[in-house]
Amino acid sequence: MALTLGLLMVRWFNRRAGVNDEQKRPEGRDLTDLLAHNVRWAEGKRENDPDYFKRLSALQRPEYLWIGCSDSRVPANVITGLEPGEVFVHRNVANLVHRGDINLLSVLEFAVETLEVRHIIVCGHYGCGGVQSAMDGHRHGIIDHWLQPVRDVAESAKDHLEEIADPEDRMNRLCELSIEAQVESLRRTPIIKSAWQRGKEIYIHGWVYGLEDGLLRDLQCDAAP
Repeated sequence: MALTLGLLMVRWFNRRAGVNDEQKRPEGRDLTDLLAHNVRWAEGKRENDPDYFKRLSALQRPEYLWIGCSDSRVPANVITGLEPGEVFVHRNVANLVHRGDINLLSVLEFAVETLEVRHIIVCGHYGCGGVQSAMDGHRHGIIDHWLQPVRDVAESAKDHLEEIADPEDRMNRLCELSIEAQVESLRRTPIIKSAWQRGKEIYIHGWVYGLEDGLLRDLQCDAAP
């Protein structure tokens, strides 16, 4: 009965917005499907734990900050098995740490100073479209400026990368090297340096995710106080 009422509420809100049940978007999935899935998810959570949302809304105190790629196939909560509220997330194309990126710095400062996270995970993934676009030699627009750090890493590691014969393996190695470079860039931010000087125990980790096997790999490039 609760699920039925939830779906009725979705339809009521749709009618208020001028969308009827038969109305479909020109392309892709009908967005009412997403609302219906949300109802099922929320009802399932409440059925298993009546106080789930009450607890979740009361306090946000995650132990982890995740800096990952915007790729839709790499959702932090899902691949780590964490619940909402357990990880604070920032995502951008190719999981880059631009030290002039106000968005990233705002997230970082809030995570460090307010949420008091203990672990920051920079996670990229094999087969990253951003890394591939940085190296394909074509003009893509404004994203080319964003991806310049990837090309800088590739240039610095040119000799090493040229020793890798297989193009896919070479690109995957560049993904790893870029993650390591982002850990180093993060370590050098004034936010992290200040936190360490004040005795905060914050650990930075570099991980890479495999799309083909669903496994996370620790690149062993940690930074610590």
